[in-house]
Amino acid sequence: MQMTFEASSSVMLLFDFWDVHGPAGMVLSVFFVLVLTVFFEILKVWRVWLSSNSKLAQPPSGSAYAAAPSGRTESCSVVDGSPSEASLTPTESQPQSTTNSWLLHVIQTCLHVLQVTLGYMLMLCVMSYNVWIFLGVVLGSALGYFISFPLLGQMSLYGRVRH
Repeated sequence: MQMTFEASSSVMLLFDFWDVHGPAGMVLSVFFVLVLTVFFEILKVWRVWLSSNSKLAQPPSGSAYAAAPSGRTESCSVVDGSPSEASLTPTESQPQSTTNSWLLHVIQTCLHVLQVTLGYMLMLCVMSYNVWIFLGVVLGSALGYFISFPLLGQMSLYGRVRH
């Protein structure tokens, strides 16, 4: 197996049946890999959106934990009043639906497996050492980030994602 990049129109990608011979097949393969990479980037943002909108990620109204009074005066520094310094004490807890949280966990797990599998498949495409496939993955990643990053910003504006 060749271990240096080459710019040829002949490559075998991932499976025996994906054997590319010729410029038309290479263009289609690069386009397909580019679309997979865009989907990979959007999938990452979708998982963030899904977890930020879940009831597991957000404390319920009348949160189960409230900051305990610290007895400090207003003359203390801002660092002293930060959440890392505040003691959290349990208060009334509201039970969450275990069915919904279980279903969300299953969905998140499936999306995670899909994301990891797609990431490894894209890595193996790059490891074909074909310049055109490599450029398809890089451009797809850039395009996917360009498309999905504003969506992440909009979610932040609406208070759904907390950085």
